[in-house]
Amino acid sequence: MDWQDLHYFCVLARLGSLSAAARELGVDHATVGRRVAALEKSLSLRLLDRLPRRALLTPQGRVIASLAADMEVAAGSIGRRAREIGGAAEVRVSAPPALAARLIAPHVGDFHVAHPDITLVLSGASGPAALDQGEADVALRMSPPGDPDLVARKVGTVRFGLYGAASMKDLDPDHWAFVGYDPALDHVTSQRWLRTLLAGRPLVFQASDLFAQQEAARAGLGAVVLPTIIGDADSGLVRLPVPLAPPTRDLWLAVYPDLRKSVSVADVLDFIVGVVGRTCPLHPVGDAVS
Repeated sequence: MDWQDLHYFCVLARLGSLSAAARELGVDHATVGRRVAALEKSLSLRLLDRLPRRALLTPQGRVIASLAADMEVAAGSIGRRAREIGGAAEVRVSAPPALAARLIAPHVGDFHVAHPDITLVLSGASGPAALDQGEADVALRMSPPGDPDLVARKVGTVRFGLYGAASMKDLDPDHWAFVGYDPALDHVTSQRWLRTLLAGRPLVFQASDLFAQQEAARAGLGAVVLPTIIGDADSGLVRLPVPLAPPTRDLWLAVYPDLRKSVSVADVLDFIVGVVGRTCPLHPVGDAVS
């Protein structure tokens, strides 16, 4: 049995389709198919029922997938342990794009001065990074992680406000227009709050990217909901009065306990906790919206 064939089968079993597995593995779907076929031949078992859009596990496939999943977890633990005992000087951090760009990135210069031997790799990911798959060592998230094996800590709170170009303050609020997320992101907390403000007023521009919304608001297109750490720092925008209290989102820092023992990772954790605590504290004083 080729261990690499088993790895490809693990990913396919977890994701449920050749195309999804191919994207994660960085290969074409035919390569995934060949690898799994080779595994089936070496084990003398049929592991998959191949359908046009999905790959369903056979009963035998479910048994092998369960055993292989344990091996995948063990491989991840080995990788994390190797970075710990090897004193790896590269630490990968995942955070939502806006927080990566406007909360963490402005302070990495100070971190580099304090820790010149550590390379910080910052990924602005719209979805949660799979720490168990090695996509990141540390994750800053806007919801508590569901993996019980992770050590998670609430480190701060993101607050939101409604912002617009200065000219909007001269308009009757009944004539305001708004910009927001596209319909695929209607579930986002800030978007749900925005829709409670519309009261029949138009949403004239939608984008999946928060920075595109910010630029549209700067151009005077309409009001936008932004984290206060972004909106308050933008001289081209002013905070607008709102009848409803803006939402908040807690920030969670997550890491695997074995990797937390690494000196480099511990230094990065301390850095992020410090930045978040100063910029997005859990219990700020006088956080009123004018």
